[in-house]
Amino acid sequence: MVGSWLRSRPVDIWNSFAGVAPFTGLKPVKRFTDRKVAVARIWAAVQVLLANVGKQSAHVASAKGKPKADAKQSKRRRTVRVAPKDVVNICREGSKKSDVIDLMRRAQGATLAEIMALTGWQAHTVRGFVSGTLIKKISLKVESFRSKEKERTYRIK
Repeated sequence: MVGSWLRSRPVDIWNSFAGVAPFTGLKPVKRFTDRKVAVARIWAAVQVLLANVGKQSAHVASAKGKPKADAKQSKRRRTVRVAPKDVVNICREGSKKSDVIDLMRRAQGATLAEIMALTGWQAHTVRGFVSGTLIKKISLKVESFRSKEKERTYRIK
């Protein structure tokens, strides 16, 4: 197979290995005495790769465990979220969020249909807004119940 190669091909292969890990001990050459020597030296160099490939070790659990007793605590302060008191701090005046909150603060609350008509949102968007924004993000106490007409109604306590 090597007999059909150009004379410079084994030299190019050898020099591409030279100086590159794990072949750091190899020096570049200008030529080989013959093809047989070139193939023997290249083959010997490639055998280093096989020696570096070892058997896979068994899976070992990490050494993570309980922190040491003398481990230092971080100096970062831990802050607690405080629920906002009034709507002024929660949202901009005239926004859909403030309109929905005003509607839900009424004594009878606001039905799903009323909120949908006010905002133009679909039912799943209103439910997501109440659950995600009002309850989780703003930490408002929202009461959800069915009215006498069997409509879903939301009220802020």
